[in-house]
Amino acid sequence: MTHVIRAATERDLPHLYEMAKLTGGGFTNLPPDRRALRAKLERSDAAFLHKDAQPQDELFVLILENVKTGEVRGTCQIFTSVGQRHPFYSYRLGTLTQHSRELDRTFRAEMLTLATDLEGASEVGGLFLHPGERASGLGLLLARSRYLFIRAHRARFADRILAELRGVMDEAGGSPFWDGLAGRFFAMSFQEADSFNAVNGHQFIADLMPKHPIYTAMLTEHARSVIGMPHPSGRAAMRMLENEGFAFENYVDIFDGGPTMIARTDQLRSIQDAKDARFVGVAEGGTESLIAAGELADFRCTLGCVQESENGVMLPEACAQALRVAAGDRLTHVARV
Repeated sequence: MTHVIRAATERDLPHLYEMAKLTGGGFTNLPPDRRALRAKLERSDAAFLHKDAQPQDELFVLILENVKTGEVRGTCQIFTSVGQRHPFYSYRLGTLTQHSRELDRTFRAEMLTLATDLEGASEVGGLFLHPGERASGLGLLLARSRYLFIRAHRARFADRILAELRGVMDEAGGSPFWDGLAGRFFAMSFQEADSFNAVNGHQFIADLMPKHPIYTAMLTEHARSVIGMPHPSGRAAMRMLENEGFAFENYVDIFDGGPTMIARTDQLRSIQDAKDARFVGVAEGGTESLIAAGELADFRCTLGCVQESENGVMLPEACAQALRVAAGDRLTHVARV
């Protein structure tokens, strides 16, 4: 395999910035702002250096690198516990049922209620793969490497994990959900709010938005139609999350109405099915797998073939070199299928 997942460093700032400019907006975990990206890398570096295994408000930034050329082709992020610095707000989509005896009719009203129910959960996010690599299967490597990292550092993560997907935007880069709800309370366009949100967080929205439930019937039809719907570019990511064990449990982003996917950490497919083994030698062929080795800043993950034996596992030479493992080193592997 020619690509490997590794810990991000400050040298990756130019690469992250170039990728951020390709996201097309609404991608708050990867803003096209050097100061914000530098702060993320500094926070990530501190997390990689921190040895305490207790769950804290930490961020790990991972990078997808072509080991032959040194090019950075993607990135992803893992948050250990959301809502510790600032409340983690979501809209919970629910139904209020009322019955009128006089009319002999039952009325069901769909409502959006501001909630912090997901506070304390871990989060996977910030996944971006360079457009030129999207037919190569590297998105799967980026996505599932996060779960192998979590498994290797399980004590640092919560029992519940979430993933927020970007909501629907129109051709002009606007958000129907923003225009139908939050935009009515702020003197700024979605693009302006999106830029501010990416750098400063969406606490300003939570502070100024009305705290009472919102009846969706009061929204425009277009705004209602996109509640809980992912951006078209995120549909494949949603399917991967569902295959991993995530489900939509009626929580949506307060900013663009995108779906929040939730799972129990220990029930994630990659965590449940992964096996630990010792690297015992080089061999070609075997089961195509995701393979990870190392901890914290030394963590590396790649795709390759695994041959299992009584004493351990064997890997192709290029795969072993990408992981930087020697005979006797411990690694984790899980089948790609």
